[in-house]
Amino acid sequence: MAKRRVGAVIYPGWEMLDTFGPLEMYSVLGAEEVEICVIAEQPGPVPAALGSDGPLAPRVYADYGFSDSPALDIVVLPGGSGTFPALESAAMLDFLRTAAETAEVVTSVCTGSALLAKAGLLDGLRATTNKQFFAMARMQSDQVEWVEEARWVDAGKFVTSSGVSAGMDMTLAVIARLWGQDLAEQAADYAEYSWHRDADSDPFYKDLDKGSRQLGLV
Repeated sequence: MAKRRVGAVIYPGWEMLDTFGPLEMYSVLGAEEVEICVIAEQPGPVPAALGSDGPLAPRVYADYGFSDSPALDIVVLPGGSGTFPALESAAMLDFLRTAAETAEVVTSVCTGSALLAKAGLLDGLRATTNKQFFAMARMQSDQVEWVEEARWVDAGKFVTSSGVSAGMDMTLAVIARLWGQDLAEQAADYAEYSWHRDADSDPFYKDLDKGSRQLGLV
């Protein structure tokens, strides 16, 4: 099989570990298996989230804009405090719909699944999101079977994870599916990462909508 192109789709206020946790796992597979790129609405530097204080963290250079992005085999869509304004971006939602048409797998971490839901891509599917802000994602579509207690949910083409570090667990499961269990184990070992392997067990379920209540969403 030809190498797969992995593309992280970022926006102002994207969460760093949501993005680089999964990309690190894919990078371990090596240049013969993957090409990794970063896409944003426009190419150039895009600031990450600094906690909940907005896009104030280090900037990462987007290799491509939405208009010149190559086709992606695997999409990595992070969450972050910037998800709120991104939900109102027609350009973002249109790009996600276009990228999903030809992608082999579309993955989201944290509140990234809210963007997929707003784009209509998760309708009729099971999905999950960051437990503290679960209501935020649920508000984007009532056509999604939202799974509250899950570390990640594999719905075939669309794979969604809980918050932040859960993206690495999800990504290792995707690697196991596409490249085999041995390579997934090697990636986890190389990263010295203790892989949480049970998709249905989420230790942070206890914090369901804690952040949503603080924001007045529920």
